[in-house]
Amino acid sequence: MTANSGHDGQAILQVQELKMYYPITRGMLKRRIGTVKAVDGVTFTVPEATTLGLVGESGCGKTTTGRCILRALDPTAGRIIFNDKNLGPTEVVGANKETLRRLRINMQMIFQDPYNSLNPRMTLLEIVGEPLLVNGIARGQEIQDRVAELLRRVGLRPEYMRRYPHAFSGGQRQRIGIARALALRPQLIVADEPVSALDVSIQAQTLNLLQELQREFNLSYLFIAHDLSVVEHIADAVAVMYVGKLVETAETEELYLNPRHPYTEALLSSVPKPDPTVQRQRVLLAGDVPSPAHRPSGCCFHPRCRYAQPHCAEAEPELREVSPGHFAACHLTGQLSLRGVV
Repeated sequence: MTANSGHDGQAILQVQELKMYYPITRGMLKRRIGTVKAVDGVTFTVPEATTLGLVGESGCGKTTTGRCILRALDPTAGRIIFNDKNLGPTEVVGANKETLRRLRINMQMIFQDPYNSLNPRMTLLEIVGEPLLVNGIARGQEIQDRVAELLRRVGLRPEYMRRYPHAFSGGQRQRIGIARALALRPQLIVADEPVSALDVSIQAQTLNLLQELQREFNLSYLFIAHDLSVVEHIADAVAVMYVGKLVETAETEELYLNPRHPYTEALLSSVPKPDPTVQRQRVLLAGDVPSPAHRPSGCCFHPRCRYAQPHCAEAEPELREVSPGHFAACHLTGQLSLRGVV
């Protein structure tokens, strides 16, 4: 399965059957009584210089997927192949410490919380310059020059480099985080809900900045979000997650106009309409997101799906190609007429 947004470029990242399980234990002997399947068999591809939006409700496994890709977490199973510009296609899972250090130069992360992701005891010069110093790329005055240029590039004044994070607003702090991620000129950036903590006006500025930087530095993004109105403006392709599994992937325009999974339809119905005279037809989902430790039988979504049939509770649907480049995991795909966003 490939979510490649129609681009013919070489894949910068391939994730194959990725799984991240956590044991549930009880008692002093830590007897295993269950398993939390946070990520369960996720597969996708990110072509070079494109953006894949990974969307879904809180707790569906989006952030865990991103952290596994960067090996902040060691996956239970699966393959992650990163096409490093120096090392070539390299297996991230199982990579030794030295290989991982070299890979992480070209794989960086922008965190969700612009307040807790910056060390309050470090100046901007120390925060943005630390990756350059640790990796032996620059020293002394050269670090100051490069930090000054990075701050200019993200819309901050170089003279701010002697200040501490508390002196900046949330939007400015996120720009500092972006500058830090750019310091090593990476190929891939995992952006974990980078605008969800920001005001709407600041969100637009940050998204525009990310798009400008992508064009300038030929960056690839894995853009993790729960807001489809944000993803629409930055992603070339979208992958929808539900309880640890991918339920639909397609190019952005195709997915928004022609969703093929009822969960995607429900998410799209919540996207705000710019015209206040247009009445929205919300798809309200019953119940709550099931626990990844106690997932329903068959299709995980069937207890909340208004189209569910008896066999939906019996067999788990496979993610299959329902049209060129469009994949969905639903027993009723082809029988339903789902509403998209015009």
